[in-house]
This record gives sequence, C-alpha cells and structure tokens, in this order.
Amino acid sequence: MADTIFQTLARFFHEYGYWTIFFGVMLENAGLPVPGETVLLFAGFLAYHGHLHLGRAILTAILGATIGDSCGYVIGRVGGTALISKLRGRFLMSARRFDRAQRLVLTHGHWAVFIGRFITGLRFLAGPFAGAFLMPYPRFLLFNFTGAVLWAATIGAVGFLFGGNWARLVRLFKDADLAILIVVGAGIVLAYVIWRRRGNSQL
Repeated sequence: MADTIFQTLARFFHEYGYWTIFFGVMLENAGLPVPGETVLLFAGFLAYHGHLHLGRAILTAILGATIGDSCGYVIGRVGGTALISKLRGRFLMSARRFDRAQRLVLTHGHWAVFIGRFITGLRFLAGPFAGAFLMPYPRFLLFNFTGAVLWAATIGAVGFLFGGNWARLVRLFKDADLAILIVVGAGIVLAYVIWRRRGNSQL
C-alpha cells in the first residue's frame, strides 16, 4: 500500500510540482476525499531528498488549506443554514436544545475549527459546520488560518524529518490518526452526556 501511494504521488509531483500540494490540500479541506495530509507529508519527504523546497511547500499548503476551508464555509453558509433551520425542533432534538447547541458552536466553535484541522476525516467538516451555524467569517478565518499555519508546518516538518523512510512515515501517521480519533471521539461522547444532563436538569 505504501509503495502504491509512493508511486502515485511521485508521478503527480513530477508532472505538477507544487500545484499537487495546493490542490491536494485545498480539495480535501473543501470537502472532497483527497488525501491532502499525505500529499503534504510526501512533499516533506521530497524536500528531504532535495526535490522540493520545504518552506515553499509549507506556504503552498497554508494557502491551499485556508482557501479550501473557506470554500467549505461558503458551502455551509449557502446550503447548510437552510437545511439546519428545517431540522430545528425535529427528530431527537427540541428547538430549545437546538438553539443551545448553536450557541455552543458560536461560542466555542472556533476551537473546533483550529483543532479539527489535525484530525483526518474531520478536517473538512469544520468549514461547512461553521458556515451553516453562522459563525462570523472574520473569526472563522482567524482560527482557520492560524490552524493552517501550525498544521502545515508540523506535517511538512515531520515529512522532512522522517524523509529517510517513507513506509515508516505512513505507519506513524496511521497510528497517530487512530489515537487522536479515539481521544476526540471519547471527548465528544463525554461532552454530549454532560450537555444532556444539564439540559434535563433545566427542564
């Protein structure tokens, strides 16, 4: 599997260079199933071997991530707000609880935008959810950009530092993604339980 990824990415980088980073990261953050993080890791790997400049690769990823998440925000703002409004007060969530959830997103959702960038599979959800729940765009952009800077610098640097062993690098990130996903999932479940108990106590 690692060899297949290696050959595919090597071909794309040979043909398109830094555009591979930009579009790979941008499309993933906009919500498409593109392995943007793996693309950036491979860019760091190539920088280690002298085929790319690490700083330029990181800057390209920051630009792609910021634009991609902003596209997701626009999609959520245009289409998601109307859908969420229709769901308000239906299914398992009362209108009162729905409004409390929206206030929670507006109050603390910017941290979800920042932290979610480091979690594969959740990265592309931050923009659409922030747009759908009407998070002010300047606040979204601030945490979107700062998260993109830290994420791109970290992933690019890790790819560079482990540039001597691509297979080991792939295994490292698979294990890290699983561990992070478990921790975040447990945190979400715990937060939901606490939120439900508080809601019931106020009824």
